[in-house]
Amino acid sequence: MARKFLYLVAVLIALFVAAGLAFQFAGDRLMQLAFVPSQPFTAPTAMPASRYSGNALWFARPGLSGDPVHWQPEGARPAVPVDAAVFFVHPTSYLARNAWNAPLDDAESQDRARLFLRGLASPFANAAEVWSPRYRQAAFGAFFTAKPEGQQALDAAYGDVLAAFDEFVAQAATDRPIVLAGHSQGAFHLRRLIAERVAGKPIAGRIAAVYAVGWPVALENDLPKMGLPACTAPDQPGCVASWLSFGEPYDAEAMTKSMARYKGLDGANLAGAKFLCWNPLTGTQGASAPASANLGTLVPRDSLKDGTIKPAYTPAGCRPDGTLSLGGAPTMGLYVLPGNNYHVYDVPLFWENLRADYARRVTAWKAAR
Repeated sequence: MARKFLYLVAVLIALFVAAGLAFQFAGDRLMQLAFVPSQPFTAPTAMPASRYSGNALWFARPGLSGDPVHWQPEGARPAVPVDAAVFFVHPTSYLARNAWNAPLDDAESQDRARLFLRGLASPFANAAEVWSPRYRQAAFGAFFTAKPEGQQALDAAYGDVLAAFDEFVAQAATDRPIVLAGHSQGAFHLRRLIAERVAGKPIAGRIAAVYAVGWPVALENDLPKMGLPACTAPDQPGCVASWLSFGEPYDAEAMTKSMARYKGLDGANLAGAKFLCWNPLTGTQGASAPASANLGTLVPRDSLKDGTIKPAYTPAGCRPDGTLSLGGAPTMGLYVLPGNNYHVYDVPLFWENLRADYARRVTAWKAAR
């Protein structure tokens, strides 16, 4: 098992380093050749509406033991239980180009998703309930094409996320506040889910916090449709937090250009859109804070199997373009992408602050009621 895990890590490192170099030297064209599926889009097989009623399609849910979400890093502060129900949508882990949507029996992408959840969802491990669905995610290549197949794959993936969310709402304790979180593709789907299932509905009153991380949330095109305000105070419940981490010097041109392929929740093109920048160190929008405000960064070991919490590891400050500056180039490992893009580390950089922030907003939600 240990050898298999290390092999998985080695493959993961090689893929991301190769992708990063390709992106740096050849841009979208080479990424399209390497990752975009060449075959026509075929909709995933229809599944019953009740497919999420059991344990099979969940990485984590109450009653499911040994899940990756409850892994905790060395040096983490003692966990204080938080009476909340968390719904977390994992990022893209299917890098192959054999299909537009990941098959649920693809062992490599499923193992990779579990690995991602260890670092990305573990700040929420002390919640009373943590739910994280398996879903037929859009392939990595879907994000590097303007072809309709890319959007069709994302729509198909969203169908699974929506079905999982409906099961979560039906089964989670009705007297608990809800925290919604996701990273990258997970955050992409979360935006739409909130617009369609939360905004203007009674459940909106149960939302203690939303963390849509690693995918831009447009201030004018997305946020109004989500029906929840940006988090502008550290003890404000029922609000949205989102950030995109870049070191210094940084180059966000690739991200900015890619947004021209997408539409906001209002249907408008996102080229030139202004994005929400929320600072995990202050709990507020558009702010800056020194490294001393960082309660603990999850710094991975070389194997990526484990990591250690290190306080005061990096500062953070919002730039005018909506990206989050790390003030320098903190050492996090091999996954830093071209342009000093720390996308893979959005959550680990602020692991302890995120854990403290969501607990604080749950407390504020309870106090307000």
